[in-house]
This record gives sequence, C-alpha cells and structure tokens, in this order.
Amino acid sequence: MRGRTLVAGIGNVFLGDDGFGVEAVRGLSAQPLPDEVEVVDFGVRGVHLAYQLLDGYDTLVLVDATARGGDPGTLYLIEADADGTAPPGGAVLDGHHMSPDAVLALLDTLCAGTGSTPPRRTLVVGCEPASIEEGICLSEPVAAAVPRAVHMVLDLLRTGAGTGTGTETASQTAASTGSPTGSEAAMPPRELRSTP
Repeated sequence: MRGRTLVAGIGNVFLGDDGFGVEAVRGLSAQPLPDEVEVVDFGVRGVHLAYQLLDGYDTLVLVDATARGGDPGTLYLIEADADGTAPPGGAVLDGHHMSPDAVLALLDTLCAGTGSTPPRRTLVVGCEPASIEEGICLSEPVAAAVPRAVHMVLDLLRTGAGTGTGTETASQTAASTGSPTGSEAAMPPRELRSTP
C-alpha cells in the first residue's frame, strides 16, 4: 500500500470473540512493518479512532470481529464503500460502543467540519465470532484465526491487494507463513500503541 496506513484493532476484550481485533493487532505489532504503517489498539474507543484519522492516512485497515453468517473463525476481507457510510441522522456518539460504520460516519462529519480528508481506502479484516458473551478469552476457532489474520494484513501491506469496492472475500485457509526475506527482515518490530 502507498502512503500512510493505520491498522486499527477494535473490539471489547471482555466480550469473548469481540476481542479478536485487539489480539490480532497485538500479533501484528511483533512483525516487521514499514515506517509508514502505524498499528494501534483502539479497543472500544471509536471516538479516538475517528479523531486519529484526522491526522491524514491514505489507507485504514480495521481489524474486528465481523458477524456475517460464516463458520466461526472465517476471515473476511471487506472494502468499505466510499459513499453512503453515514447512517441517517449522522453518527451516534457513544464513547465506548461505536461500530466501524459509526466511526466512519463520525469521521465524515469531522472531515466536513475541519476540511480534513478521510482515508482514500478503508478495508476491514474481519473474523466470524463464535461467541460475544462476557468472558476474556477468544474461542478456539477465533484464536486459531488470529495468526491467519496477521498474515492477511501483512499481505495487504506488502501487495496493496484488496477486493473491489463494497465486496468481500471469505477465507478459511492459512495465509503464507514463510519467514521474512529481503527488506522485510531488516525492518524492526513495532511497539503496539494503545489509546488512553
């Protein structure tokens, strides 16, 4: 991918598989990443994510639990539509429970008010949850999907590959697990940053 990229882990670690995005970005932060890539654990702080995006990113990759009807642990790659992300009436502000759609709607409102530009491209790397009941650990199929999601994001960052606007791809197979080579091996792992 070209330009600045923000990879944002979102979800509630106290609701079982809803913590998928947080666990995936934790794993991603241990990988060598280019300088223009920032990995942040936003957890349930959607408002912070929207404001962070005002700093100017070309690409946003949201990593989150995404219920779409597949088998638990199924990974999805979804490219968000550039148009129509705002729900009628604008964004509903809830500092600790905002869906990705609500974050993007808030971002549209903030950009309109500040003259900022939203990311040119927004991708969602989602995982089908087995359970989002109270609990602080991932289910077995979702935990097994975390390393595959890390590799999926790494592949996106390397190749800039994605799906067409508004489409999705489901994947239950493991991504490439080869060791880093060339310039990847020279890049240091990143410290995972969490928002306050």
